[in-house]
Order: sequence, then structure tokens, then C-alpha cells
Amino acid sequence: MTPYARVWTDSLTMTRRGLAHWARQPGQVATALLFPVMLLVMFAYLIGGGISVPGGGDYQDFLVPGMLALTMAFGLESTMVALTQDIDRGILDRFRSMPIAPSSFLIGRSLLDMLSSAAGLLVMLGAGLAIGWRWHGGPAQALAAVGLLLLLRFAMLWAGIWLGLVAGRPEMVQTVQMLVWPVGFLSSAFTSPATMPGWLGAIAEWNPMSATAGAVRELFGNPAWQGTSWPAGHPVLLAVLWPLLLLALAVPAALRRYRVLGR
Repeated sequence: MTPYARVWTDSLTMTRRGLAHWARQPGQVATALLFPVMLLVMFAYLIGGGISVPGGGDYQDFLVPGMLALTMAFGLESTMVALTQDIDRGILDRFRSMPIAPSSFLIGRSLLDMLSSAAGLLVMLGAGLAIGWRWHGGPAQALAAVGLLLLLRFAMLWAGIWLGLVAGRPEMVQTVQMLVWPVGFLSSAFTSPATMPGWLGAIAEWNPMSATAGAVRELFGNPAWQGTSWPAGHPVLLAVLWPLLLLALAVPAALRRYRVLGR
């Protein structure tokens, strides 16, 4: 077996290990899938009536792409906690003593997370259609929007893996998870940055979450937030550049930290 084939096979074994854990915890999996749906319904029906849509249109059409982008940040703590638990319990050391590819541990964890994210994205798309959201572009644009959402998740995942490796303990991850909320809400996910104070709106405009939300709105043909700034005019480009920059920083940092743990 070639080294690349071995890495792939061992990574799939690690992924199956995670799927077996899912099968034993169906309640936790269902909660992770339904929590974003609850937020979507709450904002659509309880809060959305008091929010004006930039340029006019239905708030559902503005909200759903933003919620899809925000959903890509949910559940990272589960991956980070599972990673730190394996480290804390000595399971990682056991894997290192076995004849498996060292990188398969992180690759398998990332594959498992992306499967979870894809499932959550499908659930959210279905929930969006159920509350009246529609996309107005073609299949190619819709697939491109889904691809940008998963690219954002992949980048945030590796940032989470690095943070989990640095934290080292499950209880430390809960503190890091609190950062998701200010980053997610300080964006164009729910409303236009133009409604915020000037300095706060500028931060929101350059938020990677805003870039992906804006790009998804553009590709789905949904109402977008209005603005004359560079981020407002180039959301698709930013939705590609931000995750790539994050990956360029997070992946080497995570791999270096992972190698240090093995010493």
C-alpha cells in the first residue's frame, strides 16, 4: 500500500470511529441539527418583523443566507471537545503507538466534522424552504453558494483544531466557544452593517462571516445589504480569500502543535 493510500484508509477508519460515536448519541446529534433551525424560526417570526430589508424584499430571503453562513460556525466546540478529550484521556497516545498514519487522526476528525456540517446545511436549506425562502439563481450558482459555505466551515474547522490542540483540555474549549457569538452576530447575517454605528459597521463589513453571507445572497439571487465600500461590492471574492487566508495560517499552526504533542 502506498503512503497516500495508507493515510486515506486510516483516515476513513478514524471517521468511522466518530460515526460509531454518533450512533450511540442520537440525541446529541439531533440537538446539533435542530438548534440552528430554532434560531432561524425565532428570527424569522419573532424578531424579523421589526427589521427592514435593505433594498426591499422579504426578510426571509435576506435572513436565510445569513443563517446558513452563521450555521457554519456552530458545532465547532463539539469537534474541539472531542479532540481535547482524546488527548486528555491518553487515546491519542494509544493511536500513536499503533501502526497507523499519524496525520490520519486530524484528517479523520476533519472529515467527520465536514459530514456533520453538510448534514446541518441540508437541514437548514430544507428549513429555509419551509418558511418561504427561495433562491432565484440557477443550479450552478446554488452549488457555488454551498461550496463557499463549506469552504468557510473547513477554514473555521482547522482554526478550531488548532485552538483545541492549544487548549489541551475540554473545559478550556467552552471559553473559546464564546467567541463564536460576537463574531457571528457582528456581521451582516441578520441585518445590514449600515444600521450599526460607523466604526462597528466597518468591522462587520470586513467580517469573514459577512463576506460569505453576502456572497451566498448574491449567488442565490436574494436581497443583499447595501453599501459603497469595497467589501459590499466584492463579497464573492472575499468569501474565497478569507477562508484561504485562514487555512494558510491555521493548518500549519495546527500541524506544528500536533507534532509537539507527540514529543
